[in-house]
Amino acid sequence: MGYKNGKDILPPSLLKQLQDYIQGEIIYIPKKEQTRAGWGENNGTRQTIQRRNHEIFKLYENGLTVTELIQKYHLSEDSIRKIIVKTRVVVAAQR
Repeated sequence: MGYKNGKDILPPSLLKQLQDYIQGEIIYIPKKEQTRAGWGENNGTRQTIQRRNHEIFKLYENGLTVTELIQKYHLSEDSIRKIIVKTRVVVAAQR
């Protein structure tokens, strides 16, 4: 986060209005809510995990056991079971 001088970036009328509230101090202006990306959207992590989960589900449908999936993906039994159940619901909704 960088600091900018208000007189360099704000219109003079807005600068004068802000000076009625605060002068010579640092103020933080947050980003707009709609510009904030969801978890893993910018770096592709969300898509990578979705592909992995779909792959786990397909392997399970093709006969791999939960134990084999645990060993292959290094996830807990609970995680594998949750992935299978959630992905089954998503796949059923797509059909």
